[in-house]
Amino acid sequence: MITQEQIDKFIEQAHRVGKERLQLCSSGNLSWRVKDNVALVSGTGSWLPRLAEENVAVCDISTGMRIDGPKPSMESVFHLGVLRRRKDMNVVLHFQSEFATIVSCMENKPENFNVVAEVPCYCGKDIPVIPYYRPGSKELAEAVTEALTDHDCVLMSKHGQAVCGKDFDAAFQKAVFFELACSIIVRAGEGNYMTLTEDEVRDLEVYILGKTPE
Repeated sequence: MITQEQIDKFIEQAHRVGKERLQLCSSGNLSWRVKDNVALVSGTGSWLPRLAEENVAVCDISTGMRIDGPKPSMESVFHLGVLRRRKDMNVVLHFQSEFATIVSCMENKPENFNVVAEVPCYCGKDIPVIPYYRPGSKELAEAVTEALTDHDCVLMSKHGQAVCGKDFDAAFQKAVFFELACSIIVRAGEGNYMTLTEDEVRDLEVYILGKTPE
């Protein structure tokens, strides 16, 4: 059974998308694992910054079927796919923030987004870029699910980005720092920005993330 407290929390977190300036109109969607096999998903066509209770769908993670509420977002297939694959992640956020979307539309996209330490530390040192697939398509759902199986962020060509996190704060932190990296890349101009070296990334992994030195 889904509680009112869980619905209220989901709505509160959806509104953060607007506060963090991560979405335009109805361009994004959010999901949250509330039980082992049940997730709340924003409804199709809903605007996350002003999401209301009637826009919250309840879905079965294993089957992808709607249990209650409105029709879930057209991207719910990859949301639930990621939650099935990633037992360590409970939140999936897809959004079209300004700079990440600009980068997603570049012909020559960056291969390295590690312009600040927060990217390798929170987003992951390698962020996959997938080709363009029609929004809501089976092909897009499969590509995003596959990319987020062993990464926490993905850039969707000519579309936007998606992230997953163990909780809302973790997902939003990845989203905000990836948007920051994209803003640096766009504002600096092609070839006019620096990225962290492999040694600098390894240093961060040891002293910030606590990994064992190689």
